[in-house]
Amino acid sequence: MADTHAKHHDYHLVKPSPNPFIGAIGALVMAIGGVAWMRYMEQGDFPFFGYNLAETHFWIFAVGVLIVLYTMFSWWSDTIKEAHEGYHTPVVSLHLRYGMIMFIASEVMFFVAWFWAFFDASLFPGEAEQVARAAFTGGVWPPKGMEVLDPFHLPLYNTIILLLSGTTVTWAHHSLINNDRKGLIWGLVLTVALGVLFTSCQAYEYIHAPFAFKNSIYGATFFMATGFHGFHVIIGTIFLFVCLMRAIGGDFTPKQHFGFEAAAWYWHFVDVVWLFLFTCIYVWASHGAVIAVE
Repeated sequence: MADTHAKHHDYHLVKPSPNPFIGAIGALVMAIGGVAWMRYMEQGDFPFFGYNLAETHFWIFAVGVLIVLYTMFSWWSDTIKEAHEGYHTPVVSLHLRYGMIMFIASEVMFFVAWFWAFFDASLFPGEAEQVARAAFTGGVWPPKGMEVLDPFHLPLYNTIILLLSGTTVTWAHHSLINNDRKGLIWGLVLTVALGVLFTSCQAYEYIHAPFAFKNSIYGATFFMATGFHGFHVIIGTIFLFVCLMRAIGGDFTPKQHFGFEAAAWYWHFVDVVWLFLFTCIYVWASHGAVIAVE
């Protein structure tokens, strides 16, 4: 009878979990809070069954974020626990890698949309002028009278910072494979520090940018593309910081460290996207334009 229920395959059938349902609820609450927040900024009200959700937009959004964060912590904790219990067989590990590859592929397409918007406006400025009446380009790109950032100042520094972070995370990976725990920890410490430095430099750049997000198709495409990349850098930095805490706790081994691999893949993806952003949006798009004096 016991042999009837024995597992004769390499797959891991997870136990029933409330995490998908809780995560969906959190995403819904966060979305409602976000819509209420935007309605609050635009109109000041968001009627919902006789109640004005705009008045409590921040708290609705915050509750949704907390639920999503709890779901992430709970779900990933379960995955780590399953790995320690030996459920991550070679087949399961391979499928986890497939899942991460599909996630990064979806992120690539996400950024393709922003590059598409940027190139559509920059290569066809006449059409952009007709479509965006409030964001005249003057038939040229960058728009007539627009001062742009010097690509070989802070953007170049940030490029060097991200390239260095790519080498440090690779160092950490090789240290892990060779069972060098000290090298793993220091590699992650440097990568996290470089990620924080990149975000700080980009925040400074945004504060001192000679153009705004609104009233300009150039500003809109610039801030959307680089801003979402900056958001991904923040997520990647948190991802690597969690890996650092796990490395200090001794969670990773040379044979079992998918969590670190996933974080490293994500970080290299962020690096590659930045190289495209720097080349296209900072360097190419500033050619012949007026560089703002800092």
